[in-house]
Amino acid sequence: MPPRVLCYGVGVDSTALLVELEARDEAPDLVLTADTGAEKTETYEFQRLMRAWMKERSIPYEVVRYETKRFKNWPPYQNLTESLLTNGCLPSIAFGRHSCSLKYKAAPQEAFLKAWQPAIEAWAAGDKVIRYIGYDASPRDGQRYAHARTIDDPLFDNRYPLRDWGWDREHCKARIVEAGLPVPPKSSCVFCTAMKPDEVRALSPEWLRTIVLIEARASPRLKTVEGLWRRSTRTRPGRMTDFIRNEGLLPDEEIARIIESAPADLVAFQTRAASQPLEERTPMASWLERFHAGETHHA
Repeated sequence: MPPRVLCYGVGVDSTALLVELEARDEAPDLVLTADTGAEKTETYEFQRLMRAWMKERSIPYEVVRYETKRFKNWPPYQNLTESLLTNGCLPSIAFGRHSCSLKYKAAPQEAFLKAWQPAIEAWAAGDKVIRYIGYDASPRDGQRYAHARTIDDPLFDNRYPLRDWGWDREHCKARIVEAGLPVPPKSSCVFCTAMKPDEVRALSPEWLRTIVLIEARASPRLKTVEGLWRRSTRTRPGRMTDFIRNEGLLPDEEIARIIESAPADLVAFQTRAASQPLEERTPMASWLERFHAGETHHA
């Protein structure tokens, strides 16, 4: 039988799928997660729990990340957050596109599988790797499923068991609880346009500061959208920063300090890096540590 891989997003649907496959004695040969480095704290906590759950059942689990190869004149950066700050932009979903998901989730998973020995052997034998995807039987996932089914993939036999079983999201939640596990939070980057107001309210101060910084850094280049929530509506502003300020999630003076000084300090940091050989440049992560410690200033 060809090798079976589960694309695991650490959310409700893929967790229910994993639990049920294991219960049917059909556990995948590999569970694969792509980490953007920008998930909610609760998601990373749930991921640690599920890693232990899989280890107890001898289910192989791998976490992959997109690795930037070319830094031009920039300080080295390692994840989606650092990429946005380096380039002074918002994630592509804020402009109605989905290239950030393709780049930071789909691409690193496919790169890993193309070097995975069971997959190499299957393809050499003329087989396709079976890839389980957690689209449930809801109308929303039905749209994604309808599009996915039109793609003829030469390497993967994509399967959607939740749809075959007729499981919607509520059924998935019930199955997770039945297995004795907590229901995971919705998985998404903390600065995703799809974030709901209550989800932003629940973020840590560190992530709230990061959101303010991302919007402040990108602000000079924005022409078609206001911020991470795109455009203002009757229920929320287009800028998450305005929501954070209006809700009192961060002190006004801290928000003002970030907007007024942090982008300029970051640009100065990048300018210094441009004059140094790549191997001597201080990475972006170091600047972010100073930022969260309140040590950045207008340079």
